Amino acid sequence: MTPTPREALISCYRRLHAHGLNDAHSGNVSIRDGDAIWITPTGACADELSVNDLVRCELDGRCGEGASLDAPLHLKVYRLNAEAQAVVHSHGPHIVALTLDGEDFVPPDFEGRLYFPRVPVISIAYSEYVERSPDMVAAVLSDHRIAVVRGHGMYAQAESLDLAYKWTCSLEQSAKTAFIAQLAGTLPPQ
Repeated sequence: MTPTPREALISCYRRLHAHGLNDAHSGNVSIRDGDAIWITPTGACADELSVNDLVRCELDGRCGEGASLDAPLHLKVYRLNAEAQAVVHSHGPHIVALTLDGEDFVPPDFEGRLYFPRVPVISIAYSEYVERSPDMVAAVLSDHRIAVVRGHGMYAQAESLDLAYKWTCSLEQSAKTAFIAQLAGTLPPQ
């Protein structure tokens, strides 16, 4: 039986935690549903999240109570990119660590370079994140599959939830490869 879009969203959010891309209560995922989206709630626990916990937000900006703090960012991505059907935000430790310098990330591996030859890194002061991130991240994601907010995590948008999840996993794998290669001395620090 094929899962509903909301069930697929729950599955994606749980896999992000299970594979170490988020802790039990971090990150967020959304999926388009006509003129609205479904998004994970603020403080969602991956181990206990159910379809009934998801929050509906209208593309015009109206959101149900308890929507993720990133709901305005997700909505802006959908408004700027009509093809986007899903947005995934995660905190992959390798990509966060390797981009703390604020420099764009260039994957050293074949698959990473194939999918994203250069990953933009956006610097936003933590004190200004809520206010500035929707415009800044959505603008970058209108031209890229994935972007990193320095010290915070990555955002991926795609035509499907599976593809946004794939970009997320692929970028973290590229960052992990770069990290290991730097430790082994086979890749100079970027």
